[in-house]
Amino acid sequence: MSTSPGTPPRRKRFRHRATAAVATLTLPLAALVGLASPAQAAEEVTATYSKTQDWGTGFEGKWTIKNTGTTTLNSWTVEWDFPSGTKVTSAWDATVTNSGNHWTAKNKGWNGTLTPGASVSFGFNGSGDGAPDNCELNGASCDGGGEVPGDNPPSAPGTPTASGITDTSAKLSWSAATDDKGVKNYDVLRGGSVVATVTGTSYTDTGLTEGTDYSYSVQARDTAGQTGPVSGSVTVRTTGGDPGPGPGPGDKINLGYFTEWGVYGRNYHVKNLVTSGSAEKITHINYSFGNVQGGKCTMGDSYAAIDKAYTADQSVSGKADTWDQPLRGNFNQLRQLKAKYPDIKVLWSFGGWTWSGGFGDAMKNPAAFAKSCYDLVEDPRWADVFDGIDLDWEYPNACGLSCDDSGPAVFKDMMKAMRAEFGSGNLVTAAITADASDGGKIDSADYAGAAQYSDWYNVMTYDFFGAWAKNGPTAPHSPLTSYPGIPQDGFNSADAIAKLKAKGVPAEKLLLGIGFYGRGWTGVTQSEPGGSATGPATGTYESGIEDYKVLKGKCPANGTIAGTAYAHCGSDWWSYDTPSTIAGKMTWAKNQGLGGAFFWEFSGDTANGELVSAIGNGLK
Repeated sequence: MSTSPGTPPRRKRFRHRATAAVATLTLPLAALVGLASPAQAAEEVTATYSKTQDWGTGFEGKWTIKNTGTTTLNSWTVEWDFPSGTKVTSAWDATVTNSGNHWTAKNKGWNGTLTPGASVSFGFNGSGDGAPDNCELNGASCDGGGEVPGDNPPSAPGTPTASGITDTSAKLSWSAATDDKGVKNYDVLRGGSVVATVTGTSYTDTGLTEGTDYSYSVQARDTAGQTGPVSGSVTVRTTGGDPGPGPGPGDKINLGYFTEWGVYGRNYHVKNLVTSGSAEKITHINYSFGNVQGGKCTMGDSYAAIDKAYTADQSVSGKADTWDQPLRGNFNQLRQLKAKYPDIKVLWSFGGWTWSGGFGDAMKNPAAFAKSCYDLVEDPRWADVFDGIDLDWEYPNACGLSCDDSGPAVFKDMMKAMRAEFGSGNLVTAAITADASDGGKIDSADYAGAAQYSDWYNVMTYDFFGAWAKNGPTAPHSPLTSYPGIPQDGFNSADAIAKLKAKGVPAEKLLLGIGFYGRGWTGVTQSEPGGSATGPATGTYESGIEDYKVLKGKCPANGTIAGTAYAHCGSDWWSYDTPSTIAGKMTWAKNQGLGGAFFWEFSGDTANGELVSAIGNGLK
């Protein structure tokens, strides 16, 4: 969209066998509860680390402390070493300090007490790429024992592969781990939890649900009981169930972009889709945006996505988030939305105007890039939230905020790699240019060749003209057709759709774009398009652009041209779509055989969702 981390969690368990004798302490019983001997403490409490996010320049880590004993624990202290260059930059739910590369985390006043079986977590943001080592919890090993001298834990097994997939089962196989004293068995993990322990290197998981995604990994244990690192993960989708995430035959798509940053200044949240009535009209949501960095798909704003706590009155479900629930933020709200409206499909969109600069570098290894995107989108913590991926590269082999010279085949290569990685059970889509000028952006990449791997394209048929040309001429930013005096040939929706169809892109894979905003100039004396200006008109968030919900009352439309509206009020001149012009565009889209429409973005609409309704009603 032109107006605008990620690997699976790596878990490290610290597993050793205790060899030291238990010392006799002459301390009162009360003191023994809070200050146990190392061997005693090891038997009662464990700490487990996971890297929950990785965005290239930093990461998010999480420690979970669990009381596995029979007495209440009154306080906890976790200590570990990071290699040089890795450090904690901020932390929450614990007081974290360091001495050089040695880090110490102590409980807060409100989360130090753990009854038997209870657990508590704290998290932190960090920089560097190292993993913690030499973990101690209340002075003992973090997993309930001391080290076994001269015995190393086993290596990670190979990433599992899946075969024999049915509606209710899947067979997993993996390459063996190695150990200096011998491997005893393997834990098979589904979604991070152990579902079986086997002595061989294969396992068939049964009792699954048809048409459902499952994430598997494995972990080896040696003859001394030490466990090694967890393998890479594989996602398996059982057969049967829902025929797929796409629309059915004859169904028209009504897709809206939901912006991650909208929860801040715009105060627009997932619940607004419900209160506005928009959730009843849409078919798909593009959650925007994830970033592209270091050759990978990465998280955009992790706080907004997975950590922001919602009160009961703010949440879709009407229930408040708790401090210790596994997933909060927009992702959890989208999960609640899908529970309420199960027909809505959600895609995670990566790139956009600001974050498209990393695509060219990522496409130096398409398979690795696609794998990173899949691992992030299908992370077990939120895999149920997303039904696929949307790639918003502005623009392959052309210039946007930055320029790319990867060649015309790069876009096809990207979509091919994504389809290979995401498979047929997920949606793979892209937002693409609408520049139909001779030698323009549509001519720069193989959009037709890539269409075979894409479910559809969001053709960005808006932002053709705007106050970046500060002196004008004034022109509608989203003309449906050309008109006499249009500033640039090929800059209109009809020409863009016609050119893509002529190149071989099927009409049903093209969605017409609608902007829920206007673009405008000031210093304008002429009411009709084509007037001169002195610069961009004032906007709430950015000069030259304003939401429809504001313009509707501030500068009502008083004319139409090329299938869209314009307004001249005072010295300002704006162009934008209204329910009436949207109805005309939807009729045109149906006559062209298009797959439907999409819009940027929800928060520009009125509180009662009148533009979303206009699209939905127009596509019937």
